[in-house]
Amino acid sequence: MAHMTNPLATPDQLYQRRSFSALPAELQDAIFYSTQCLTQAAGVLLQLPQSSTAQANVVLARYWLVEPLMSHEFSDISAAAIYLIAKVGPSPRSPRDVCNVYAYLTSPSSSFFHAPTSPPPANNPSSYYLSETAYQAFHNRILATEARILYALSFNTHVALPHPIAITYLQALSFLGVRKEKISKRVVAYLNTSLLSPQMLYLTSQPNELAVAAIYNAAKDIGAKMPECEWWEVFDVDREVLGFLVVAMRGVEAWAKKMREDVPSIAMGMIARRDIEEEMKKRGLYTGNGHEAGEVLDPEVEMARRMDERMAEMGADV
Repeated sequence: MAHMTNPLATPDQLYQRRSFSALPAELQDAIFYSTQCLTQAAGVLLQLPQSSTAQANVVLARYWLVEPLMSHEFSDISAAAIYLIAKVGPSPRSPRDVCNVYAYLTSPSSSFFHAPTSPPPANNPSSYYLSETAYQAFHNRILATEARILYALSFNTHVALPHPIAITYLQALSFLGVRKEKISKRVVAYLNTSLLSPQMLYLTSQPNELAVAAIYNAAKDIGAKMPECEWWEVFDVDREVLGFLVVAMRGVEAWAKKMREDVPSIAMGMIARRDIEEEMKKRGLYTGNGHEAGEVLDPEVEMARRMDERMAEMGADV
């Protein structure tokens, strides 16, 4: 059964990721949301199966659970994750294909840099043309970032998705015979949307729990009749867990809308590290003294640096 379960994040990991970062919570959410959307878009343009793209989303979330958000450019992490998963999956893609897709998605011609309500951007091929030098630089960054992801995850890239389990559960509940297309589409939509949840549902819940919650929501949406008994227990899901996941899945859309209102300058599309740095400067949370340009410092790291400097001064005095 190991291939049907995932390693789950611990409460300490979730707390440390949220609390020990110098970035405000809404900026962390904006980075996570936009980068996951970028990964989904890249999977579509690369013509990858949704299963591969979803696995890349989960691997990306796992990486950011143990590594700082600002450690690499967000698009580089996304490209490395999708390249890694595609390489070990049924539909590998060449580095050239991955680089070309991300060059387009991060260019001004991409809709990622425009509000959803604005007209489509003009297509300017020169804005996403990659010279041989630029390609080699991008390629090297992807390979280096891929190695970093593997190291951070101890080379464990196994991801069990809830999508096939959900189809099996729908068959057991006889939903595929009645309104099969409508309810199955709603189930898949809920499972794909959950990849964007700031609560990292794929890192805190097992696939069978996610599948049952998606079926519950989809059945409610289309008005399908459900068994009157506590049917979720048959699939080894507690009532409390189901209730939490049902609410969390339904809340992703409202949360994304509110996030765009709270951080309108960067949450309308794909963001880069420089956008976060500019936002931090506006809020007075950015410092670059004695450090590389663009570095956002963690308070504990900065305190340790100052202590090291003080000890060095004391040693020089002696």
